[in-house]
Formats: sequence, C-alpha cells, structure tokens
Amino acid sequence: MRTQRMTVSVLALLTLAACGTESGSGAGSGAGTGDGSGTVRTGLPVTDVRWKVQSLTVGGKKSTAPAAAHVRIDSKGKATGNLGCNHYTADVRVEGDTVTLGPGITTEMACEKDVQDFENALSRAFSGSLKAAVVNKTLTLTTPKGDTITLTSEPPAPLTGTTWTVTTLTDGEIAASLPAGTRDKAPRLTFGKDGTVEGSLGCNSFHGKATVAGSSITFGPLASTRKMCGEAEMDVERSMLAVLRGKTAYTIDHHALSLTAENGKGLGASAPEGEK
Repeated sequence: MRTQRMTVSVLALLTLAACGTESGSGAGSGAGTGDGSGTVRTGLPVTDVRWKVQSLTVGGKKSTAPAAAHVRIDSKGKATGNLGCNHYTADVRVEGDTVTLGPGITTEMACEKDVQDFENALSRAFSGSLKAAVVNKTLTLTTPKGDTITLTSEPPAPLTGTTWTVTTLTDGEIAASLPAGTRDKAPRLTFGKDGTVEGSLGCNSFHGKATVAGSSITFGPLASTRKMCGEAEMDVERSMLAVLRGKTAYTIDHHALSLTAENGKGLGASAPEGEK
C-alpha cells in the first residue's frame, strides 16, 4: 500500500506545479486549482512532459536518483513512469497545494540493492500530504517531516542534430535486439537541418538525403563505404538498408526514435539522456 500511495502522488504534484496565473472560470482542469478570484494557477506544461526525478533528501541525507526514474502524465489525468527500476501508473486528486492520494499500481521486478533502497525511500517520502514549490524548471516536493524530492522537466530530444543509436530492429510486429557481438558497434543516425542524414550502418559509414515532412522521412539513395565485416554485422547492415529506403514513418517518444518503412521493416533508436 505504501508503494501504491507513492505512485499516485506524482501526478498530483506535477499538476500542482505553479508559477503564474491566467484567466479562468472556476476550478482548473488538471493544470491548477481555482483560488476563488476567477484565476487558475498554472506552471510548466504538465501533460506530455517527461519529469526526471533528480534526488531525494531524507533526514538531511541526499541520494541521487537512478537514471531511469521519471514520470510522465497524459491529458486524461494518468501518471506513468519508472521509479528507477519498477514501472508505475496512478491518478490523484489535488486541493490547493495539498495532494490527496488515490490507488496506484507498480510492477514488482527485483532490482539491484542500491536501486531498491532508493525506491523504498522514495515510496516512504511520496506518501501523505506533500507541498510543492517550482523554481524555473525544478519542482521541489516537501513532506511534513521536511524531507524533499527534486524533479526537473526534460524536453524530448530533437530529430535533427541528435546522435540516434539503434537498439532494435523490427519486422512488422516482431522486434529484436541487435545480435550479440554487434552492440558495441551499433548503427547510428544523425539528421541534419539541411535535409541530410549520415552515420554508420554497423559496419560501413553512410550519408545521403533525408527529407522530413510531418511525421514522415523520405530517404534518397545512400552512399556508403564498401568494407566487408563479419556475418552478424552484415546482417544488421542489410536490415538497416531495408529501413532507410524511400518513405518511412517516424515517431519520437522523449529520447526514443522509431522508424517504420512502407515494407514493414523498422528500427528503434535512442539518444543519450544528457543530449537535448
């Protein structure tokens, strides 16, 4: 139950984050609350924003959050995220700057001891009533005991100028990780603002045209080097070339890029967490 209470609070405190005012007709719609004066308190965009848990301070001792710890909420009032190892989803009701917790759900994966210790401490801190304060893009939550949780907003990685490292190859509904022995030389893609693309196919380097329009990217003929590599690397390269041909659909989910060609072949790639 402690974990359930904790997960629900995240949505509440994000909804609460306030640093300005705008005209309104009553109670807020999830981005703030009315104060009786006809205004609604607002802050950083709440929905479709990834909020990263930076640290937790309990009894004066500060602990850095695991890299995976984050929360994202949607426009329907659901919070989803990761506590550092386990995933969660939750909803909540907010009154003023007080968070009223409702039921939440978390996974129950076994974690490394230091990560599990952090999750346990975070679970205890994210319970009961919390007060929130926002400075720029940093949200600080304070428990009645004076313990604090610090979160920051993170923008999604841009398509252009980002080094995208391929992690999965897809064929229709089937997704597969890169073969063993090829991951340290994983394919990479970098899109330029001038409509170009360059990178590595896993063995050979390449460059060419990539025209972005809406949610699609149209690849022109690619020029590449002609080295011969091991069988596994060449298999990855052939799979890459099957994707980077003609028109493809693309989506970006924070630091994750997905490409799907009209032939059903696709790939998943990620950007470094520190890259923006």
